[in-house]
Amino acid sequence: MRRRPGIGGLQTAAAARDQYRLLGDNVAKLRTDLMKEQLATFRSQLEDFARKHKNDIRKNPTFRTQFHEMCAKVGVDPLASNKGFWAELLGIGDFYYELGVQIVEICLATRPHNGGLINLQELCALLRQKRKSDREAVSEDDCLRAISKLKILGSGFEVISVGKRKLVRSVPTELNKDHNEILELAQAQGFVTVDELERRLSWTSGRATDALDTLLDEGLAMIDDGHRDGKRRYWFPCVSSISTSVVSDI
Repeated sequence: MRRRPGIGGLQTAAAARDQYRLLGDNVAKLRTDLMKEQLATFRSQLEDFARKHKNDIRKNPTFRTQFHEMCAKVGVDPLASNKGFWAELLGIGDFYYELGVQIVEICLATRPHNGGLINLQELCALLRQKRKSDREAVSEDDCLRAISKLKILGSGFEVISVGKRKLVRSVPTELNKDHNEILELAQAQGFVTVDELERRLSWTSGRATDALDTLLDEGLAMIDDGHRDGKRRYWFPCVSSISTSVVSDI
């Protein structure tokens, strides 16, 4: 018959568990301290890198994107404040603040044309045209970072994905699945018809008309009745380019 461990054996086992636990805690602390030390070293190296390449970070959008990616890996946000080391060294906080103001101006100027929903690529093109006299080039990544800072305004600025495109919304309009499917379908020609929605999406006429009427009410679509086939076309400026001359009016 197998003997059960006595009190002495239980005490020895408990002491061993305590030692293992203590050893585990020590190993975890050593790993944490090592990670903190490596992180501090990396941040210091990142600051040295920023000092050395600050002109490239300011002027080269691809280099700037890669720099932001490096910062994100060590938990550094150069845009978190307009004060402090990064703002004084690079001035990129002011750069993105300026971009944000110009993005707001463009969105307001184009709103009568697109209802407050604009293609990200078109927004960037209009922004570059507006800033053509400035030295710093602007990338889509720059636009996205500037827009992310506009969210604190609570004014509806947001980037949404419709199909393969990214659209910038500057009004607090809620788009449901039907609206997104219409916008995705319209990307091919810039417009849709009720017949097309019925055929391509297997919708009823009532469902198609209801969704299109909502988009019309929100100012996101325009009606075109001037065709021989008699079919009404619903144009969507947010997925078809508008005249870049709008910028000259800003």
